Amino acid sequence: MPAMIALFATVLLSILQLSSSFAPLEGVTARSVKTSEDVNLSEFVSTPSSKGEKTMLVLATYAADFNAIEYAQRLRYYTPELQKRGISKIGLVLNCEPDSAKSLLDLVDLPCDAVQGDGVTLMVDNLGGAGRAFGVGKGWKPDDVEMSPYVKLFGMLFGLGAWATLPAVIGGYIGNPFTPQPWIEDALAVGQRKGRWPDTALVLDEDSGNVLTNKFTELPVVGNWPRRPLELATLRLQNMLDISIKNWKELAPNDESLGAGVLTQLGGCVVCDESGNAIYEWKDPGICAVANFEDILDKIPRID
Repeated sequence: MPAMIALFATVLLSILQLSSSFAPLEGVTARSVKTSEDVNLSEFVSTPSSKGEKTMLVLATYAADFNAIEYAQRLRYYTPELQKRGISKIGLVLNCEPDSAKSLLDLVDLPCDAVQGDGVTLMVDNLGGAGRAFGVGKGWKPDDVEMSPYVKLFGMLFGLGAWATLPAVIGGYIGNPFTPQPWIEDALAVGQRKGRWPDTALVLDEDSGNVLTNKFTELPVVGNWPRRPLELATLRLQNMLDISIKNWKELAPNDESLGAGVLTQLGGCVVCDESGNAIYEWKDPGICAVANFEDILDKIPRID
C-alpha cells in the first residue's frame, strides 16, 4: 500500500508540473549566456521570479536582424512598465552565438544578466529550434535547400513569405496619428550618444545625454502625432547602417545557422502567468513587424 501511494503521488506531481508549463516549448531549451547551461524554456516562462507573477519570453532572430534589434530596443524602454504589470522575469533568446548576443545588447544599451548581473535573461539558440517550436514564421521557401538564403531574404523584403514587411516599413515613413511609440525616441537617443548616423534628429544635453528637443515634433501639422512621420524610418536607417552593416562580422549568422534557416526565420514573444497560461502571444508576420509593446501594456493591467 505505501508503494502504491508513493507511485500515485509521483504521477500526480508529474501531471501538475506538466499542467503548469507552457506546452509549445515543452522540452525545448536555449543556452544561458551567463552560465553556458541549457535552460528549459517551458519551465522558464512558467516560473515567475519572487518579485512578480508573470514572465515574458522573446524568441528573437539573429543578432544583425532588424527584428532582433528592435526587440532589444523595445525591451530597453519598456522593461520598467512591464515590471509594473507583474512581469518580473524577461528572457531574450537570440539565434546566434553568445558573443554576438552580448555585442548586440551592448550596442543598444540593454542590461542583461550575463554582463551587468541583472536585467533581461540572455539566452542563445544558434539554430533557431526554439522559435520554430513556438511556431514563428520561417520566411519564404524555407524547404528549398537549393536557393541561397540571401535570395530568400531579398524576396521577403517585398513580402514573400512575410506579408507584413511592406506595411511595417511604409509605416515607418508615414507615421501614426493614433498609437504612441515612445521607445523610438529613446533608441534614437542611444544611437546618437554612441555616434550613430543619422545624428541630427534629437538635441541632447551635452552633460546628461538626455533629450532636450525631438526635431520631429517641429514638423508642421504632424509634429504632434504620437508617432511622427519619418521618425521610425530614421531609427531603422541608424540600425541598418551603424548596427547591422557596420557590425556584420560580429553579428551575422554563421554557416551552421544559415544552414538551419535562421537568416529568414522570424521571431515572436509570449507572456505567461505562473501556471504557464499565455496572457499575450505574438508571432512576427514580417520583417520589422515585431510585437507592439503598447498592446502588451493595454492587455495587462498595472499592479498597484
